[in-house]
Amino acid sequence: MNNNYIAFFSALIISFLLTPLARKLAFKVGALDIPKDARKIHNKPMPYFGGIAIYVAIMACMFVYMPQDETNISIMIGATIIVLTGIIDDMYGMPAKIKLIMQIVAAAIAIKGGVKIHFITNPLSNTGMSLLRDFTIPITLFWIVGITNTINLIDGLDGLASGVASIAATTLLFTAAIKGYDFIVMQCAIIAGASLGFLPFNFNPAKIFMGDTGSLLLGYMLAVTAILGMVKSVAAVTLVVPIFALGLPIFDTTFAIIRRFINKKPIMEADKDHLHHKLMGKGLNQRQTVLVMYLISMMLGLAAVIVSDSDPATGIIVVGFVIVIVLYLGNKIGLFAKKLEK
Repeated sequence: MNNNYIAFFSALIISFLLTPLARKLAFKVGALDIPKDARKIHNKPMPYFGGIAIYVAIMACMFVYMPQDETNISIMIGATIIVLTGIIDDMYGMPAKIKLIMQIVAAAIAIKGGVKIHFITNPLSNTGMSLLRDFTIPITLFWIVGITNTINLIDGLDGLASGVASIAATTLLFTAAIKGYDFIVMQCAIIAGASLGFLPFNFNPAKIFMGDTGSLLLGYMLAVTAILGMVKSVAAVTLVVPIFALGLPIFDTTFAIIRRFINKKPIMEADKDHLHHKLMGKGLNQRQTVLVMYLISMMLGLAAVIVSDSDPATGIIVVGFVIVIVLYLGNKIGLFAKKLEK
C-alpha cells in the first residue's frame, strides 16, 4: 500500500482511539466548556481536549513517516507550543494578547526552520512572480498566525472545524499530488486522517470538543503546509490555491474583522454574526448548517484543484465562476441541506 495511505489511516486510527481517552481526561481535570452566554449552542458542560488526540496522531505520524529534517522538526516544535497554549487556554483561560504572542513564537520557529513565503505569483510580471525580499518574514508571520486563528474562529458548531480542516487538507493534498510534491501529500494525508478520526465524536450531537488545543493546531498545520506548497511552485495562480483551499475560514474571518471594525468593536471580540450563525438564524439546525458549510468548502476546494493545474486565464475564469455560484446558492442552499437531512 502507498505510504500516503498508510500515514492517512494511521493518523485516523490513532486519533479515533485516543479521543475517548482524551474525553475521560477532560472530565477528570475539569477541562469543560460550560455554557454561560447566548453564543453557546450547547446547553450542558462539554469536555475539551479532543485536540490532544489530534496532536498525538499528527506528531506520531510525522515522526514515523516524514523525514526528521530541520523544517519538519521546527514545525513539530511550533505545533507543540500551539497545543500547550491551547491546553492552558481550555483549562484556565488565557488573555488574547498572550495567546497571540505564543502563536507568533510558534510561527517564528517554523520560519527559522525554513517555512517562508519568498515570493508571490504575479501574472503581469515577466518572471511570473514578485520576490518579497525584506517582506518575506512579516508576510509569512502574518499568514501563519492568521490561518492559525481562522480555524479557531469557525469552531462554533459540532463537527464544523474538524470537517472543514479535513476538506482543506484533502484539497491541498490533491493540488500537491498534481504537482508531484510527495512530502506535502504525506503531510496533508496525516492532517486529514487525524481530523477525520476525531470527527465521529465531534459531529452533532458532539461528545467532545477539540477546544483551542485542536482548532489552533489544525490552523497552524494547514498554514505551514500551504506555505510549503507555495514555495515549490511559481505558477501564476499559486497564491489562489491555498486561499481557496482554506476559503471558508479565510472569508468568514475576513468578513468578521471588517464587520467588527465597522461596528467599532475589538477584532478579537466574539459575536454571533459568523456564517454558521446566519444560516442557523434562517431556521437550519446544527447538522444542516454544518452540511451547508461542508458543501461550500468542497466547492472552493474543487476550484483550488482545478486552478492548480490551469493556465492563468483559465484560473481566473474558474475563480470568478465559483465565486458567482457560491453567492447565487447562498439563498438556495439551505433548502438543499434540509433535503439532505431528510
